[in-house]
Amino acid sequence: VQLVESGGGSEQIGGSLILSCVASGFTFDDSIIGWFRQAPGKEREGVACINTNDDGHVYYVNSVKGRFTISSDSAKNTVILRMNNLEPEDTAVYFCATDPLYPGYPGPMWFDTLAAGDDGYWGQGTQVSVSS
Repeated sequence: VQLVESGGGSEQIGGSLILSCVASGFTFDDSIIGWFRQAPGKEREGVACINTNDDGHVYYVNSVKGRFTISSDSAKNTVILRMNNLEPEDTAVYFCATDPLYPGYPGPMWFDTLAAGDDGYWGQGTQVSVSS
């Protein structure tokens, strides 16, 4: 399993960025793939996740609802995170993650399971910096 993120960078408050996660090595169309972030001195937190099958169910942490949108492109084995109206609190390293054997649905339990367990797969991370 391999996850490769791209698209991070620096942006001003209120700006937008798009992060991409290209996945390989597992069945993309039947997995939950999501994004975490980790700011300096803080714990890693879940941001958004999506079920890449026809269900397309998504889940967002409250702090990004209405500003971030997660989507998947099965033709490209890619999960996209569109980030609008960026705030300084969004500054962090963003990680793409998945657990191909996870049996549940997108939601807070998926975040907790990935963060706590040894069965997940993670990308290398991409830096997002938001400043005035």
